[in-house]
Amino acid sequence: MRDWRYWLAESRGALMAVAIFAVMFVIYVSNHPAGFTANVVQTASNKATLLAFVAVAQALVVITAGIDLSVGMVLVLTNCLASWLVVGTPFQTGLGVLAVLGAGLACGALNGLIVIYGRLQPIVTTIATSAIFYGLALLLRPFPGGSVNEGLADALTGRVLGVVPAALVGLGLATLAIWVPFSRSVLGRAAYAAGSSEVAAYMSGMPIRRAKFAAYTLAGLFASLGGLFLTFYSYTGEAAYASGNAYTLYSIAAVVLGGVALSGGRGSAVGAIFGALAFRTIGDLLFVFDLDPLWQPLFQGVVLALAVSLGAFGLLRVRNRLDWFE
Repeated sequence: MRDWRYWLAESRGALMAVAIFAVMFVIYVSNHPAGFTANVVQTASNKATLLAFVAVAQALVVITAGIDLSVGMVLVLTNCLASWLVVGTPFQTGLGVLAVLGAGLACGALNGLIVIYGRLQPIVTTIATSAIFYGLALLLRPFPGGSVNEGLADALTGRVLGVVPAALVGLGLATLAIWVPFSRSVLGRAAYAAGSSEVAAYMSGMPIRRAKFAAYTLAGLFASLGGLFLTFYSYTGEAAYASGNAYTLYSIAAVVLGGVALSGGRGSAVGAIFGALAFRTIGDLLFVFDLDPLWQPLFQGVVLALAVSLGAFGLLRVRNRLDWFE
């Protein structure tokens, strides 16, 4: 019985995100002119997957009690890089994909090195590196352009067996291959411990520095997966400053909606993913109900503020983090 209560307390935020997403998606497809069809689900999944990759990247860092304001610009940079490299023969395309993922890892590692060994605050560090990443993206693509391997792009933005969106399959496989081993490893447990109480974790002899470095590095990897998918979805690369900033802000809202504590030490990639799906569905609802475009940023801003406020309200009720599991 205690195990059940522990699991429920640990998963409460993620379950809430699942419920919110389910309700909003039902409303969306019920009011969509085309109804509940495979094409509607595929389009919604492709758009939501972009935010989901960035949300998982943000969750990895937030769990350590940090924050990464560069994830959106890593997405933009890798999108621009992919529009140069992910082309040609299957072999050349494969090398291009590896190079893009390697660039994402390097961006995350740079953030981790500065935060951990430079001992700078994560918010200051990632604001600075986001400017660097955007500058590099602008060098690569001063104007929108480029291309991508169309066969691979069509496969990853299409449907598996004609029904299941390939984007969701790819997102699930990436989560299983990267998040699950990390979260169950010594480094993953140390990352959670650092978010709960870094001093206590250090006194317990846990590898705090390596855990935080791994979290930042994997965050860069997930953001680069988002950049790759953006290239597959748009068939082009663009150094879009507004888009990078938007994805960064929305990733914070998504992790809060998904039950990841902004103070660290609690949450999961699954919650972040469903938080992203829920937040993305909000934008789809604006389209379905034909809300005036002038009001859409205001509405999304209000939802973002409410999401962050919900996370802060939950912290006010907790006097001791052990209260979460009583």
